[in-house]
Order: sequence, then C-alpha cells, then structure tokens
Amino acid sequence: MAAAVAASLPAVASDAAVLAAAREVMALLRAARVGGAPGLPDPGGAALGRPGAAVLVLDPGDPARAGEARRMLAGAGDRPLLLALDPDAPPGARPVLAGSVPRVLDGRLAPWTLLDLAAELHTLSPQMALLAGAAGVPARLGGAAPWGGAAPEAALAALLAATRWRDPFRGLPSTVAEGIAHLARWREAEAANRRIVACTGMEVFKHRAMRATLASGAGPPRIAWRGSAAIRLARAAGGDVAVWASAMPEDLPARAAAAGVGLVRIEDGFIRSAGLGVHGARAGSLVMDGRGIHYDPSVESDLEHLLATARFDPPLLARAARLREAITALGVTKYNLRGEVRLPELPPGRRVLLVPGQVEDDAALRRGGARLRTNLGLLRAVRAENPDAVILFKPHPDVEAGMRRGAVPEAEARALADHVLRQVPIGPLYAVAQEVHCLSSTAGFEALLRGLRVVAWGKPFYAGWGLTEDRDPPPRRGRRLTLDALVAGALILHLRCIDPATGLPCPPEVLVERLAEAPGAVARPRLPAWLRALVARCSRTVTVRLAAL
Repeated sequence: MAAAVAASLPAVASDAAVLAAAREVMALLRAARVGGAPGLPDPGGAALGRPGAAVLVLDPGDPARAGEARRMLAGAGDRPLLLALDPDAPPGARPVLAGSVPRVLDGRLAPWTLLDLAAELHTLSPQMALLAGAAGVPARLGGAAPWGGAAPEAALAALLAATRWRDPFRGLPSTVAEGIAHLARWREAEAANRRIVACTGMEVFKHRAMRATLASGAGPPRIAWRGSAAIRLARAAGGDVAVWASAMPEDLPARAAAAGVGLVRIEDGFIRSAGLGVHGARAGSLVMDGRGIHYDPSVESDLEHLLATARFDPPLLARAARLREAITALGVTKYNLRGEVRLPELPPGRRVLLVPGQVEDDAALRRGGARLRTNLGLLRAVRAENPDAVILFKPHPDVEAGMRRGAVPEAEARALADHVLRQVPIGPLYAVAQEVHCLSSTAGFEALLRGLRVVAWGKPFYAGWGLTEDRDPPPRRGRRLTLDALVAGALILHLRCIDPATGLPCPPEVLVERLAEAPGAVARPRLPAWLRALVARCSRTVTVRLAAL
C-alpha cells in the first residue's frame, strides 16, 4: 500500500477534481464503516462505555515488532493513552505493550469502533492510518506523519489511482462506489449474523444452508431442536435466537422476551429459487424480521414498519424501477419453474381473471388469509363477484407436487373456473390475465410488478398501501405508496439475497440475473408423491413439536 501511494502521490496532490472525488470516497467509507480487517465486532465506541477523545495506540500483537511498538508508544507523549490490538493482529494475539498502558481494550475490534474512540491514533498500520484520515482522526504512522505529511485525501486519491475494481458476481470492471456498496452489504449481513447464536424450528434439510447463510466472524450459529435450548444458548452469549417463522411455537416470543433474548423470524424470500423448496432447491433469498413476519398482519413486522416510515429518495426509486423492469422482462417469479405452456383459447372481449392457489396449511394463509382460508372458498367468492369473467385457476405447485394441503376437488374446481391450469408455470399466465385475485399469495405481488389489477381477499404484505383492491383491509396501514416504493422496500431494503454461484450476500439484481440464466425446476424425486408428502409432514410436525419444548 505504501509503495502504491508514494508512486502516485505527486500526480494527484495538486489535482482539485481528484482530491474532491477522494473526499467523496472518504464519506462513503465513513457511512459504510468498511475498510481494514473484516469480520470483527463493531459495537461502536459508545457501546463500550469508554470515554471518547482518547489517544489510541494500536498494538501490533507481534513480538517481532515489539521494538517498533515501544518507539511508537514513546512518541505518543505523556497524555492519557488507550491501548488496543491492531485489527490486523493475528487471532489470539496478545499485546506486546501490555503493562505499559493502564487502559487496555480486550480482543480485536473493528477499525471503525476504534476510530470512534480516538481523538488521535498511533499505529504501525498504513491501512489504519488511511482509515483514520477518512474518519477525520489525526494519525501518526510509526511515530511520524503518514504519507510524508500529505493530506489524507491526497493519500487516498493516490491509492485509488493504483487500484482496479472488479464486480465479485459478474467478473466485470466496477467502480469504487460499487465496491464499497458490496462491502457494506457484507458487513451488515455479518453484523446481523453475529447476533444470532442459535437457531430452532429449522427442519433438518435446512440446517446446512442456514449455518452457511447465518455464519459470521464468530462462526456459524448452533442448531437447537428445542426452543428452550436455543434460548438458553442465546442468553448465555448475550445474543439472539433465529426461528423459522412458519414453524415457530406460539409461545416462543413470550419465552424469549422473558429471558431477555431477541427473536429473529426467518422465511423464504419473495424471489426464491429455480425450483421448489420441497424438491430441494435452495433459497436464493430470505426474509429476516425482528418484529414479526410479513404475512402476519396481527403484529407490525419489520417490512411493514419500513414501508410505513421509510423515505424513498429518487435514486432508490429509480433503482427499484430498473429492478422491476428487469424482473418482468426476464420473466422471473418466485420459483421460476420450467414446463410446457399450454394456454387455453380465450374468448375475446371478456375479462380474464387469474386465481392462484395457495398451500392451505401454510402459516401465510392461516395468519394472513383473513375471512377466507381455502382455495375453494376463494374460487367461490371470485366467481360470485365476477359471474361473466373468464377465470383461470392455477393450483399451487407444492400442492400439485403432492407435498402440501390445498387441493380443490376437480369437479368443484371446474364448476367455478373456466380453466384449471395444472403443471403450467405461472409466469406466462400474467400475460393473458387482466386481473389477479388472491388471498395472500406472492403471485399478487408479482402481478403488481406487471401492472395488473390485483384484488386481495386476504391481508398480504403488499395490501393496504393504495396499490391493491382490498376486500378485507389489513390493520394500521394507510400510507399511499408508489409501486416502485413498494419494490424498493420489499426487494432492495428488506430482502437478504444470496448469490447461488458464490454464496455471498448479493444485490437483488444479481439474484434476478442468476435465476433468469438458469431457470427451471430441479429433477423430480423418485419417491411417490404420497410418500414424499408423508415424510415432509412428519418432518415438519417433529420440528414444530421439538421447538415448543
């Protein structure tokens, strides 16, 4: 780093435009709290209960550098000092200056927490000296002014001039702003994961994916079959419990609250995979919610709170518009199933209504279905309200696979719907329908993205914002949102997306591209449907009952 800065410094030191650009990058670094050693605890200076405005000395934790460290300490003068390990010190390192400074911070901490505490920084690390400049903290590097006394923005500009950025997902040239945005996303995910000590209510086939997705610098969370064990582990570590929301015992929130333990509900995201979860397709996105869960309107969820209170600025709305256009242009849906499209001939001049079925034993329908709780009940209500319309009924793929409940008897389905479309992907159906009538299905959200009229008979997360016709309006909501504000909140700000190729947290745009590149369901299991359904039901029942213990 020092050589790159020295080589480029003369060329940038007097360029006003380059220095201004470097100051903008410094602001991005401060806001994102990225740079230096990653994956370390970043509680912030205030959380440590330490007085601010300290003269901070960073110990290298390397006995071979003890002489340099002592000279650095001597240069700090007689002012009160605070000693901390350098973030780049080896794991398990001990300060080589221990005993020389009375106030010592335990363990390695993230660079920005250390800079929160510092009125002046003494370090042997060029990285920390550079970050100190970005933070506006005066720094001494090895006892001297860093970079020959050049302004911090000049040093950063010189480093940037020698740096090339590449998108980690697409392998294409990138920009410093895009790189910092990726690093910020990873830092936020790591910090959220670090809080999660134990998981419960997770079926066994999800364990491996959850350990990987929720891993942090502290390691992966423990998987506890019993809810009481998960709460005990989290309480001992001062962390949170994660639970699969649809398998969460009713009393788990109260039990966690009584123990002073935070509870994070997890569910599949709104853009999930290329194939069904019941067939083994791994989720490409998750919803993680500390208040409630998006499909249960009885309690305000993180997503509802975000949609009700967030300020959606023009750049974010423009990004949401581009994302929405990409989803519709590429035909991406929640499951992205492959199959022959056998669309019926439709009479001209009549309204075409799409009615997507749901899984009737799913928590999304039990808690968000409002007065109607069955696919048959929905079909009856839609036909009664629209006697002259053409109704297309699309059963849920999990139900068609024989894995979940919600089948409508064939005779009754055909008496109410003009066409029952089995084994047909839902994506092409949006192109022939003018309206979608649903309970709380994600299909209603997908229809909104495509500009269709949506009638919500339940209380889904996208209802109540002025974008749908609500037959049973959800409580509390009332703010009128634009479609792009809804997309920004649900898909950009709230969703945790995971790149199927790298396993890294990624922007939703990357997930959409991946699913469009390789759509289609995974191979069907060889076991008969009835046996697969029995195994799935037993697995779910056992998981829920153990989590209640």
